[in-house]
Order: sequence, then C-alpha cells, then structure tokens
Amino acid sequence: MTRRSSLAAVCLALLIAACGGTDGADQGGDLRVEEGDIVEVHYDGTLDDGTIFDSSRDRAAPFSFTVGSADVITGFDQAVRGMRVGETVSVHISPEDAYGMPSDDNVFEVPIAPGQEDVATGDEVTLSNGRPGVVIEVKADSVVIDANHELVGEALNFDIELLSITRPTD
Repeated sequence: MTRRSSLAAVCLALLIAACGGTDGADQGGDLRVEEGDIVEVHYDGTLDDGTIFDSSRDRAAPFSFTVGSADVITGFDQAVRGMRVGETVSVHISPEDAYGMPSDDNVFEVPIAPGQEDVATGDEVTLSNGRPGVVIEVKADSVVIDANHELVGEALNFDIELLSITRPTD
C-alpha cells in the first residue's frame, strides 16, 4: 500500500469514528438522550420493600423504547433523559409518575357469563378490550373486576444502565 492510500485510509477511519459510525447509533461518547431517541437499556425494578418485580437482565435481552412516546411510565422516561451510553442511574419513582393511584373507574361489575359460574375471588381475567383484571368479589349473578394495573399505588425503584442511543434521521 502506498503512503498516499495509507493516509487516505486513516483519514476515512477517523472520519467514521468522529461521526459515531454510520448507523446513527451511539455506543459511547458525548451524545445525551433526548426526546425522540431510541434507547436500549438494561434495568432492574424493585418495590420499596426490595421485591423485584421486573428485570431485563432476567430475560437476557435489553429493553428498547422511543423516549417521549409514552411507551414507558413517565418516571422511567424522565430518568433516561440526559444520560450517556455506559451510564447507570438509580431512581425512585412516585406512584403518580409510575402507574398512578387506584381509580374506581377501573373497577367494573359484570354479569357472570354462561359456563363461568365457577369464577372465584382472586381469579385473573382478561376483559373484552384485552386489559387484564382480577376478580375482587363474586355475587349471585355478577362479579366485580379490578382492572387497575397490578403496580398501581406503588412507588417503584429502578437501576437503569443505558446501552445505546439511536437518533432517528428525518
């Protein structure tokens, strides 16, 4: 290889490195998460008593979402904003910024469907709109179902590690 072609190859490599590669993903550096970015994270989620309720590490697969798209709870979305790849943050998220507080609007009384007479308190059900619920009371010909999220009213704790940032190109 001639000296001129060697110099050109080095310049090209430096240019690609300075631009963070060619796929729009940042694997490290000065880029900080902002709205619209697609991020990939590992996280562990616990309740205040230490109970683990979710972990991407347990699934051996990172979790990705678009920041600001309402794909995740508000507190989680806010926690990753401003992070750099490789950073880890521990956050405590209030119920209001997690799954909210219990709402009577999510409690329904419905007739017992034919063939479902053996339903019992505590049974998990799927509503016609696909939402999960739990039977909280069985009456003579109806059941009361609570469709509040299972973590409603809970403060949540997350350890979040930012693995990558992809900034969409318009």
